[in-house]
Amino acid sequence: MNVVDRFLQYVKFDTQSDELTNMTPSTPGQMIFAQYLEKELRSMGLEDITLDENGYLMATLPSNISDRKVPTIGFIAHLDTSPDMSGRHVSPRIVENYDGMDIILNDTLNIVLSPEEFPELLHYRNQSLIVTDGTTLLGADDKAGIAEIISAVDYLKKHPEIKHGKVRIAFNPDEEIGQGAHKFDVKRFGADWAYTMDGGEIGELEYENFNAAVAKVTFNGRNVHPGYAKHKMINSMRIANQFVIMLPRWETPEHTEDYEGFYHLIGMDGSVEQTTLTYIIRDHDRDRFERRKKELEHLARKINHEYPGCCTIDIKDQYYNMREKIEPLMYIIDIAEEAMRRADVTPKVVPIRGGTDGAQLSFKGLPCPNIFAGGLNFHGRYEFVPIRSMEKATEVIVEIARIVGERDQA
Repeated sequence: MNVVDRFLQYVKFDTQSDELTNMTPSTPGQMIFAQYLEKELRSMGLEDITLDENGYLMATLPSNISDRKVPTIGFIAHLDTSPDMSGRHVSPRIVENYDGMDIILNDTLNIVLSPEEFPELLHYRNQSLIVTDGTTLLGADDKAGIAEIISAVDYLKKHPEIKHGKVRIAFNPDEEIGQGAHKFDVKRFGADWAYTMDGGEIGELEYENFNAAVAKVTFNGRNVHPGYAKHKMINSMRIANQFVIMLPRWETPEHTEDYEGFYHLIGMDGSVEQTTLTYIIRDHDRDRFERRKKELEHLARKINHEYPGCCTIDIKDQYYNMREKIEPLMYIIDIAEEAMRRADVTPKVVPIRGGTDGAQLSFKGLPCPNIFAGGLNFHGRYEFVPIRSMEKATEVIVEIARIVGERDQA
């Protein structure tokens, strides 16, 4: 199978993750998909294939260089798709030689993928695109990455004239709910460094991501019959609203870009007696990140000054910017850039306005920048992936393996 055939097969698996199950993998479909991939890797003749009880699948393409030591490199992608939209009964369609006009995803439901709303479509005019039927996400995040890794390893195995060191590959569950790296056994994986194939459009290369935390702010009120509430009632929802407007209105996701951080209110649950706000805090700069957390604590103290004992806040860090772990090893970025140029792809080094498994893995001792998988508009019905982008991502993996083999000649 080529990369397109693999991708079209993989998206048939329903692997949507679920943060509420408290299991790993969080949904059974991920293990079913991992077992399918395990069989495929065995049929290809890969070695050291392991699939553990948590759904972490690893395998090895052995080195074909016997006269010198070559670093072991890894490639990683995730099994799950986003909980944001259904990934069940995905029905992909190939749009041949896209003409730059509207794409009717679903005529019955009047769902249209239009360059007026998604101008990036025009970057792929005259290319073939894989799109959804408008009722599910596509799953290019990250089944495109899985298809690319397996296709590249298959190509390397069938072309022994390309000299390379040991290549380790891994597919893990639950990236979309922030748990993909939690049970990843870095020691068992045994790579000197790795790349996640989990980026967006063609050319993206990322080694900077947000520092991230989640904050739960709870407001305790007092309910009294509204007819007799004067100087007695404390409405926790009104106090929570007061807290929300104390934060800078321009430091939210809808008003920020590039390296600009934000506070993002993602949940609000309340009654007169008690209201809870859930925020995520994001910033690329570690000092600003720490100041953002302190600002939330400061505002909680201000609320408590006005309403003694009303407000409690709990802040937990989620992950940190991998840049501090990658910068001492910038040659792994140089290798990826060179591989892209060899594949006739222009590298676009950009910061991730989010996080990846690679961020957590980097802090677990496995330096792991992120490379494009090719998809766009992830997590929804308008997701699509250009076929050429998947083919080029596959070439980039092959070229990275080739370059590492070349660079470490004695």
